[in-house]
Amino acid sequence: MAIKTKPERGPAGTLSVDDLTRAIKNSIDRTGMKEEEARSMAQHVLNFFGYSERIIDNVLEPEDRDAFYMLEDSGILTTEREETTLYDGREWRIHYWMFRKDRIAELVAAQKAKEEAAKAASVYDDVPEDFWASRKGKSDEA
Repeated sequence: MAIKTKPERGPAGTLSVDDLTRAIKNSIDRTGMKEEEARSMAQHVLNFFGYSERIIDNVLEPEDRDAFYMLEDSGILTTEREETTLYDGREWRIHYWMFRKDRIAELVAAQKAKEEAAKAASVYDDVPEDFWASRKGKSDEA
C-alpha cells in the first residue's frame, strides 16, 4: 500500500526560462541578483525537469540539491514524498521535487510590475535639464 503526501498542485502550463528567471531574480536576493546568474540557475534547474512535472531526488548531485533547497526556501520548489512497503516488509521512501507554479506566477507578476514601474519612473530621464530650468523661471514669474 502506498502512502502519498502531496501538496496542492499549482496552475497547469509550461514554465519558460524567462518566467523562471524573473521568479528567481525576484525571490532569491532582494538587493538584486544579476540577470545572467538568475537565467543560468533557471536553465540549470529546467534541464533537470525537461517536460516532467516532477523529478526524483536521486538524480541530483549534492551541489544541485543545495540549489534546489535554496529554491524551496524561496517558495519556487516544493517536495513530495511517496512511501511504499516492499515485498519483504521494509518501508521505502521516494522523494520528488516539483515547481510551485502558483508561487512562480506571483513572483513573475511582481517582477513585471517592478519592471513596469521602473519604465514609468524613467519618463523624466529623457527630459533635458534646461527644460526644468526654463519651467522654474516661468513659475517664479507668476
